[in-house]
Amino acid sequence: MIRLFSAIPVPREIGVRLAMMRAPLPDARWIDAEDYHITLRFFGVVENHVARALDEQLAVLDGEPFEIVLKGLEHFGGVKPRSIFASVEHSPALEALQLRNENCARQLGISEERRKFSPHVTLVRLRKSSRASIAEYLSMHGYFPPVTFTANSFALYSSKGLEGGGPYRLEAEYPLGADDDSAEWE
Repeated sequence: MIRLFSAIPVPREIGVRLAMMRAPLPDARWIDAEDYHITLRFFGVVENHVARALDEQLAVLDGEPFEIVLKGLEHFGGVKPRSIFASVEHSPALEALQLRNENCARQLGISEERRKFSPHVTLVRLRKSSRASIAEYLSMHGYFPPVTFTANSFALYSSKGLEGGGPYRLEAEYPLGADDDSAEWE
């Protein structure tokens, strides 16, 4: 069994820029820059034969490269903030790719995702950080000029163990606008 999700990797140079926004924040766990990504679909814990079938379906998805724009920091969690993230500007191409990933999951009988697709790059996970400390952090670091990069591929990742969290392992990468081979599954 393996815990999987599909995502667009954030290029290294963009990850380094985002990581420079780190600052002291109580009870925060900063994500390593090499693990920054935009999740397309969380598949959960699946059997290896389902992972193989998923890889086969993702490998044949079509799509062209497209631009992604990161446009500032926000947080999830309302009164109990749980993460700070770089928001992603609305993109029809990104939403179409996410929907194709969702359709692959449905075809394989993977449980439907209950959360609305909200593209973002998680920078920090929060435990018991106060709203005041988060508000202070966001007031100092929340704005940055838009950052643009081209999504030339998306990938299938696994997370350590069955409970999730980084570091993540790249299982297969699928170029947009080109053919690619499938991953090897145990």
